[in-house]
Amino acid sequence: MGQDLRNWDVENEQFWATTGKKIATRNLWISIPSLLVGFAVWLYWGIITVQMINLGFPFEKSQLFTLGAIAGLTGATLRIPSTFFIRIAGGRNTIVFTTALLMVPALGTGLALLNPDTPFWKFQLLAFLSGIGGGNFASSMSNISFFYPKKVQGYALGMNAGLGNFGVTTMQILIPLVMTVGLFG
Repeated sequence: MGQDLRNWDVENEQFWATTGKKIATRNLWISIPSLLVGFAVWLYWGIITVQMINLGFPFEKSQLFTLGAIAGLTGATLRIPSTFFIRIAGGRNTIVFTTALLMVPALGTGLALLNPDTPFWKFQLLAFLSGIGGGNFASSMSNISFFYPKKVQGYALGMNAGLGNFGVTTMQILIPLVMTVGLFG
């Protein structure tokens, strides 16, 4: 069962030292990989579209490059409601649910790439769903800021955003390797 956060007072130094710091740190180290996955799934279209051209998918370059725009627009738009999800559903529920939702575009894209005859609308839908990763940023930052006192909030948010953004680099390295090796077929 989760910790009761109704009396959460991280500005109280004794509370921070005895209770708050441990819970805040645990939340930070759960949030970072979630955000890394969110950024990775959200922004992999820039790499995938180039590989799709190389693999002979029958789409125009201009069509393919709209996939990144669809994901970007969806992610930017989802940041607005995602900010409020933490207050409505709680941090743990929001982070777990939105990160789990990213499995749909991640696995769906992997399966769609196996067949060059996959219709373009499926890639558009998957790009749209990958925008959930962009929304994760807002909910993650909102969640972490709640747990830390003002004096260390900048450090916590910087770690969360900085290491979470490493998801972009991760995909820039992993996708070309996976597609070159043909790991999935």
